[in-house]
Amino acid sequence: MAVATVGLVLAACTSGPVRRVSEPSARIQQLTVRADGNWSVDLRLENYSSIPMRFDAISLALEVDGHAAGTLVARPGITIGPESADVDEVVLVPSAAAKFAVAQALGRGEAVDYSLEGSVTATPDEAGQRVFDDLSRRSALSPAPGLPGVMR
Repeated sequence: MAVATVGLVLAACTSGPVRRVSEPSARIQQLTVRADGNWSVDLRLENYSSIPMRFDAISLALEVDGHAAGTLVARPGITIGPESADVDEVVLVPSAAAKFAVAQALGRGEAVDYSLEGSVTATPDEAGQRVFDDLSRRSALSPAPGLPGVMR
């Protein structure tokens, strides 16, 4: 009986932690209207996996207040630890309709709805690169008090 118990304990030790790869997520942490009219978008990349993941490429169509704003395209090349997040800045030349919608929201001190649709290409630790192409996020941005031209 004692030998069997020791064998089970040793077997449990060799299995190690579960390596789970989950679909990552992205959302806008902050949108800043720059002096040249372009937007600086701080994109929060979230790794829900139990292992580190390197974020290689991002291609996300951005819609603001029902208007296509453009596509956020980036090659961050950053590794995010398990169940953690990091931010990557993406500069976007927005469409005129989206630019106007954000300007109106900022001027009125109101929130504006946004959506992201697209793909994230990432490489889980010690595994092959994967394309997660069903990324979809809907949320809203509100003017940041005391920070002109900034929405969070």
